Amino acid sequence: MLSALAQYILDASRETPWEDPLSFLRLFSYITVRSAGAALTALLFCLWLGPKWIRWLKQLKYGQDYRDRAEELGGLTGRVDKRGTPTMGGLLIVAAMDVSAILWAQPNVLVLLTLLSVLVLAGLGCVDDYAKVARQNTRGIPAWGKLSVQFALAGGVAGYLWFNPSTRPLVTEVMVPFYKHPVAIGTLGLLIGIPLTMLAITSSSNAVNLTDGLDGLAIGCTLIVSLVFLILTYVAGNIKLAGYLQVPYVQGAGELTVFCAAMIGAGLGFLWFNCHPAQVFMGDTGSLSLGGALGIISVLIHQPFLLVIAGGVFVVEGLSVVLQTSWYKYTRKRYGEGRRLLKMAPLHHHFEKLGWHETQVVFRFYILCFICAVLALATLKFR
Repeated sequence: MLSALAQYILDASRETPWEDPLSFLRLFSYITVRSAGAALTALLFCLWLGPKWIRWLKQLKYGQDYRDRAEELGGLTGRVDKRGTPTMGGLLIVAAMDVSAILWAQPNVLVLLTLLSVLVLAGLGCVDDYAKVARQNTRGIPAWGKLSVQFALAGGVAGYLWFNPSTRPLVTEVMVPFYKHPVAIGTLGLLIGIPLTMLAITSSSNAVNLTDGLDGLAIGCTLIVSLVFLILTYVAGNIKLAGYLQVPYVQGAGELTVFCAAMIGAGLGFLWFNCHPAQVFMGDTGSLSLGGALGIISVLIHQPFLLVIAGGVFVVEGLSVVLQTSWYKYTRKRYGEGRRLLKMAPLHHHFEKLGWHETQVVFRFYILCFICAVLALATLKFR
């Protein structure tokens, strides 16, 4: 929006006395400048609105007045009672990054698809959070209900990408890290690409949701992964850099850099209030939408497999739940008594059970996430 306004003013001032004084508005055409503006706008938006938003949520009694599953089972070192902390703070994140992205990005198909996906998943999470608050327990929308909406959204995105000729290669050409050419194209690529697109969006959304269990854990890891995709989207949208690094060039992907910057700014602003001890939780409203955003961005820059590396912490957290549940059901059927691989799932609760303090788990997971981020960026040169 701001870049279009700046260009309109520049065009109107051409060959007038105002042409030179207003020439600084050309800065709005640079992605780097607009990305910095988007990050700063989202950050200040969160810092300004955050206290008001938290007070409003408390007035509405949108708080967690029940012990979560981890606290009920006990045996956690240094765990603070989280009852009374308001949830649905994810609405603050979504509002900040969407408003900022709309202001600073030049709208195109990729940006609009990302914004739409974020809004749909935020709405799904909001309904789920409200159900939990209304019942004052951990039972929100049934798992099948969440998955139905997520797969419907992911299928819609995949279908649109295929029907649109300019974006069709994103689902018909399958790219993998460390290799500069598609590993599958045409019909075979489509048979792999459509399910891969749906899996990337759905699994990423749920993985971030499962990681959201400790103060600052999910948002901090999301910030690190978002920084990786800030770089990747810039490279994918720059034809010279993409050619030099031998990664797929995607026209218009540079505008996703602005969106990633807005997500980073909003995440930093939210972390100000979500660090231990948290003043507000993002809830499913934030975790489902942020995870979905990372998933769809990875698809739109032709790098869904790279998300597995960059978001390694999210992947391990999700797998810990799948393995724990599967093993428990298998052993219960086989031996008549369920057995567990971990002391508790997701994985961050396992380490709490081992005696790690909540902040120790969070910061050590940050370190692991940073290592995954470096490995993901290293793939740009190893091809």
